[in-house]
Amino acid sequence: MQSILEKEGHLAILTVNRPDKLNALNAETIQSLHGHLVDVRDDKNIRVLIITGSGTKAFVAGADIAELAPLSVTEGQALAKRGQDLLFNVVEQMPKPVIAAVNGFALGGGLELAMSCHMRIASDNAKLGLPEVSLGLIPGYGGTQRLAQLVGKGKAMEIITTAGMMTAEEALAWGLVNHVVPQDALLKEAKGIAEKMMRQSPIAIGHAIQAVQAGYEMSQEEALKQEIAHFGQCFGSEDFKEGTSAFLNKRKPNFNGL
Repeated sequence: MQSILEKEGHLAILTVNRPDKLNALNAETIQSLHGHLVDVRDDKNIRVLIITGSGTKAFVAGADIAELAPLSVTEGQALAKRGQDLLFNVVEQMPKPVIAAVNGFALGGGLELAMSCHMRIASDNAKLGLPEVSLGLIPGYGGTQRLAQLVGKGKAMEIITTAGMMTAEEALAWGLVNHVVPQDALLKEAKGIAEKMMRQSPIAIGHAIQAVQAGYEMSQEEALKQEIAHFGQCFGSEDFKEGTSAFLNKRKPNFNGL
């Protein structure tokens, strides 16, 4: 199996499963991940998704170079578009939080996958980078855009043009990851954050994700209009009624996400 999906109550864990290839992404793996992502997106019982890699060496060590080597210009462009459409944009646009649990190498397409998630937790042995220029390529799965958004234009230019790798602590300092923990505590940390998310209103979280994302897709004026719209829509949900009732009656809310 190229990827494995496990469900634990309101939590789903999606594992890239090519340990013999350091979980490198090829067309079959991307298609497998896409199918699981659609499942998670459409499963109303799932409220948070964690994405990780099998084994202890790599989250995803990059794309499968053997698959890239024979491609023409047109084929290369088609590969990038297909990957973005099937995987990276689907992750980013997921209406429920997606946490990347980065265990080991997250290079090239691996870092691009982590960056498409809504937040990132890294093991202390993680190495992160976009080394595509060392192959005569550039990042093609959103890396040129998302890295600059996360760490700023200057640092993104340095990382991309030197093909360098960042340690987990360097990534934390630059805001590329949210937390760094020992590898044996990685999933525990991710699940702990997921638990906090799952206690909140899934309807409100879905609107918040879309509102934040709007700021990266349109002008600030238009994004603020989106925030107003999403804010207003929350008032029509059962979660809003439950949340305000719980607050006024000094009890914990029980959100159903309706």
